[in-house]
Amino acid sequence: MDADLVALAEAHGVATWYEDWHRERKDVSAESVVGVLGLLGVDAATPAAIASALTAVRERDDLGRLPGTIVVRQGRRRKLPGTATVTLEDGHVLPGLSEVPADLPLGWHRLEVGGQEITLIVVPAKLPEPPQTWGWMLQLYALHSAESWGIGDLGDLRTFISQAGSPGLILLNPLHAITPTLPVPPSPYAPSSRRFANPLYLRISDTAEYRRADPPLRAKVDALKPAAANLIDYTAVWQAKRAALELLWPLAGEVDLTADPGLLDFARFCALAELYGANWQEWPAEFRRPDSPAVQAFHSDRIAFHVWLQRLLKEQLHAVQEAAGDMPVGIVLDLAVGTDPSGADGWLLQDVLAKGVHIGAPPDAFNQLGQDWGAAAWRPDRLIETGYAAYRDMLRRIFASAGGLRVDHVAGLWRLWWVPPGMGAADGTYVHYDPEAMLGILALEATRAGAVVIGEDLGTVEKAVTAELERMNMLGSAVLWFTRDWDDPDDAFFPAAKYPRNALASISTHDLPTAAGFLVGEQVKVRAELGQLAGPIEQERAAAEKDRAQLKKLLTAEGLITQASTDDEVVVAMHEFLARTPCRFVTASLYDVLGELDQPNLPGTVDEYPNWRMRLGLSLEQIAGDPRIGRIAGILGKRGRTR
Repeated sequence: MDADLVALAEAHGVATWYEDWHRERKDVSAESVVGVLGLLGVDAATPAAIASALTAVRERDDLGRLPGTIVVRQGRRRKLPGTATVTLEDGHVLPGLSEVPADLPLGWHRLEVGGQEITLIVVPAKLPEPPQTWGWMLQLYALHSAESWGIGDLGDLRTFISQAGSPGLILLNPLHAITPTLPVPPSPYAPSSRRFANPLYLRISDTAEYRRADPPLRAKVDALKPAAANLIDYTAVWQAKRAALELLWPLAGEVDLTADPGLLDFARFCALAELYGANWQEWPAEFRRPDSPAVQAFHSDRIAFHVWLQRLLKEQLHAVQEAAGDMPVGIVLDLAVGTDPSGADGWLLQDVLAKGVHIGAPPDAFNQLGQDWGAAAWRPDRLIETGYAAYRDMLRRIFASAGGLRVDHVAGLWRLWWVPPGMGAADGTYVHYDPEAMLGILALEATRAGAVVIGEDLGTVEKAVTAELERMNMLGSAVLWFTRDWDDPDDAFFPAAKYPRNALASISTHDLPTAAGFLVGEQVKVRAELGQLAGPIEQERAAAEKDRAQLKKLLTAEGLITQASTDDEVVVAMHEFLARTPCRFVTASLYDVLGELDQPNLPGTVDEYPNWRMRLGLSLEQIAGDPRIGRIAGILGKRGRTR
């Protein structure tokens, strides 16, 4: 690659090579680098354009101007290029400074120096040590009871908490907002907005409006309840709940549209989407920017309706938090790595998102063509220019309803794989972010909320990611299937004593085989039926059998099973094994405890497999009397817990 193009790419945090899953160097094509630079507003299409862009970079550097945001760890100093004034978050002014003082309080401050106004963020060096405890991993949509409407809801969650065996935490799938149009996509990892919640999870009968309704109105609402089905029909559920909420809407009373400008903007998006469709990029031109005169002049009763829905969600999430009040951690929400570019955040935050980019992953052993997740990405330069305000506000809204946050693909706080428009997933490259800022702001907002942070650091992750998570008392992820000695010829599983301390331990994840499925090779059977195997079925079966043998060898060495142990006994032994690890958090999944064969999501499929749509085999009423719940709760609860 041309040396000037390499220099220009490095100046903008665009990788020209990376290590693949073999830890071997993989060079990125010049076409990909040029495409990604274009998404950052840098013209690199010709040698003359590259030279001009490099000159601009050098002139900027020669001026010695500070970036639009400075992040400093609490207790550290930073020299400044001149005499500065700091205005603290509380309004207190500190004039005549030659450096950022070490004793500045945590928070979002303003720095004026050399004619520049800069956002100054003082972040914690680390979080407090998380407690030692155990908990449940739930796919909330998969719960069902006599009271729920075709999908697990926040009422079901409260019920489960009451019968869950005194856990210290409940880890949920993302509850991010949908675009309230039809059809409703099932994936919780492709939301319309990460800043607001999904009304499909409302329990209609728990609203104050339902309780105030007279018997005939209640009867009309109750009649809308969808019939039970084996697979969740998200579109039918939303149609039913929307119709019920519209019947109750006249009882809502006055809705304050001034208290939360961000919520008002989101509600405007929802109202416009109902008129013009789910994809804002296809709306009439005058509505494609949230700050346009047409949008600001747009008025509809539906705006207040969608504000009300979020108010109901806030109330029901608060009730869930109260139900979890005795837990050391409580409810842990999941942060998806990105959002649907055509959704609410894509519209509202378009000035800090890269237009046209999709994020994903480079080729690896399981996805040899790479992955294109179809999600939008922050522009790192725009985050810096805007003081990371959009990132901060997203975190604040989530932490308002959670005792913890699991960050999906946490390596994305360091770098993300960008796929330029018109290119395949394998033709992308990494764009780097400032981890000091991304991780520091996450720590700041978690500290203010008194919350824990868990990073999903599975797969090909740079060692610096896991090391920095540990330094900051953020937990990594230790999944039984993956916690192995990959340098060993047999890929032997690590014994319990070798598990990391700062981690959340689990048997599996939503993207991997369940415990029962693993023991019978269900993942091989299903992938073979769908044509998803990377190699011959005999080879895949042999690999699966080898994995099972290695796991049983481990559990036998730990004294947890014998050759005569049944599969059900092996599943119990897996939980006993996790309980022996030093991991701060140990979690159990209902899929594993209840012997479910089917995993919630099968990566690499869309419609071929019922991803995110399968209900648990047992209802909440049946789970309440199932002895397996109490048995596993007893095993994990014995390891003790601390606040």
